[in-house]
Amino acid sequence: MTEKQFFDWQTSGGTDDVMRLVDCLERADLSWCCIGGVAVNHWAEEQMVTRDVDLVIALDDVDRAVAILEQAGFRSERFDWSINLRGRSAVTIQLSTEGFYRDFPGRAVPADVHGILLRVASLEDTLAGKIKAWSEPTRRQSKQAKDFTDIVRLVEAHPRLWAHLPPDLQALVKRPADAR
Repeated sequence: MTEKQFFDWQTSGGTDDVMRLVDCLERADLSWCCIGGVAVNHWAEEQMVTRDVDLVIALDDVDRAVAILEQAGFRSERFDWSINLRGRSAVTIQLSTEGFYRDFPGRAVPADVHGILLRVASLEDTLAGKIKAWSEPTRRQSKQAKDFTDIVRLVEAHPRLWAHLPPDLQALVKRPADAR
């Protein structure tokens, strides 16, 4: 079973939704990138299946992107800090509209995640996003625990990142032997 087939099996057909999403954004020539767990999967040593695809689009293009995705069959629902999109699968797509992520698309890199070609946030931006999510006091404990695990996965794969952790995280994350 290929990575793409496994992802598709885990997400009840999510490969099609993610590939359709990427195709729409690329054809529209929008500046965008995946953040969150999808980006962590690119940068970590081993991938973990996630049904969430978190992304950010250049803020000036958000409304245009949502219109294009709705024309492609996605349903949207707006919230204070995001627009959630659903296709035909179990994949949930969350388009962040927070200013914190504004510059991430400009530093994005091409990536192959679960056999799907897309753009992900830079390594440093991926870590910054995970630290932000972990630090959010109103976030559910289970989500914070996953964010913490993602931070550890990034530091294990890229020991130099340990120096970028705030002191409260440095106290919790084992310093890698080869951290700079």
